[in-house]
Amino acid sequence: MDWLMHTGSIDVTLTLVLLLLAAGLLAGWIDAVVGGGGLIQLPALLMVPGITPVQALATNKVGSIAGTTASALTYLSRVRPDKSATIPASVTALLGAILGARVATLLPTAVFEPVILTALIAVAVFTLLKPQLGLVAQLRFGEHSKRHHAISWLIGLLIGFYDGLLGPGTGSFLVIAFVSIIGFDFLHASAMAKIVNWATNLGALLYFVPNGHVIWALGAAVAAGNVIGGFIGARTAIRLGSGFVRVVFLIVVTALILKLGFDFLF
Repeated sequence: MDWLMHTGSIDVTLTLVLLLLAAGLLAGWIDAVVGGGGLIQLPALLMVPGITPVQALATNKVGSIAGTTASALTYLSRVRPDKSATIPASVTALLGAILGARVATLLPTAVFEPVILTALIAVAVFTLLKPQLGLVAQLRFGEHSKRHHAISWLIGLLIGFYDGLLGPGTGSFLVIAFVSIIGFDFLHASAMAKIVNWATNLGALLYFVPNGHVIWALGAAVAAGNVIGGFIGARTAIRLGSGFVRVVFLIVVTALILKLGFDFLF
């Protein structure tokens, strides 16, 4: 069990643990509402002295899966997500995340940054130009149709691959895909995104853990914060509804655009 306590050259202090706990709490709240908590949590881990980018990415997944577990369970107690879309998307998302995590060790992430940045800008503009989008569910293909299932499989596979490869904004991409492509409202799309995002986190960890990339002492800190934040965030979204989720979605996507844009240009 020595691998559980492995920290390498990292000095785990009480101050560091408390800072990561706080970062995990905020990230968990954002993730539970609309996704994008990695914008907070991953940079916080990258600032830990001595940690490598791969270790930060892997450790981030420990916190994320704890948070998505808490928020998904909270949503499931109040909101009934569409199983005919959620289950197929979760299966392919897990497989896509394993593949993405593998590719992440082979290719520089800078190759993908312009594509992701362009996609986020398009998502933000599309959402702004359609103020009624996602406020009320308007399913486009029929809940149990072949197209409904096929598109759910594809959404899970593509976004799962992205989560294993890079990660930030995965929940936001899932939400907008379920809203704009299939036609769910923001609240139900966010609930479904948590379940699918849980599967993507599991898929990435299935690759990262056996290869020894996780720093468990740090993962425990961000996980504890994620659980608290995920529980609070899910209850906030359920109470305030789709309109609130849409506003938070636009704020998070804008922050992601600025963050990725700065990284790409500088």
